[in-house]
Amino acid sequence: MSGISTHILDTARGCPADGVPVKLERQTSYGWTVLGSGRTDADGRVRNLTSGAALEVGVHRISFEVQVYHDRLDIEGFYPRASIEFNVRDASAHFHVPLLLSPFGFSTYRGS
Repeated sequence: MSGISTHILDTARGCPADGVPVKLERQTSYGWTVLGSGRTDADGRVRNLTSGAALEVGVHRISFEVQVYHDRLDIEGFYPRASIEFNVRDASAHFHVPLLLSPFGFSTYRGS
């Protein structure tokens, strides 16, 4: 099944980050086009950001509004948002892009 999913793990607290607004975009010759959005669930996941739409080859970006999460927990975070750009070279593949989050850093990788 093709598509793009994500999840956020709060590494400082040792739990999923719920309620984080997430947006998926694709780069075009005119700028960025929004493909989907959502909020992470209780398990820190957005299971399908493409909402069933077919993927296209190209550069995509997922933006996580992490300040919303930190503000809700009264945590002083450094980054208001984390944005990750990545290449989709096989539009029939599934892409899982996790975010490991702490108040003063984040990292990511291509998941499965």
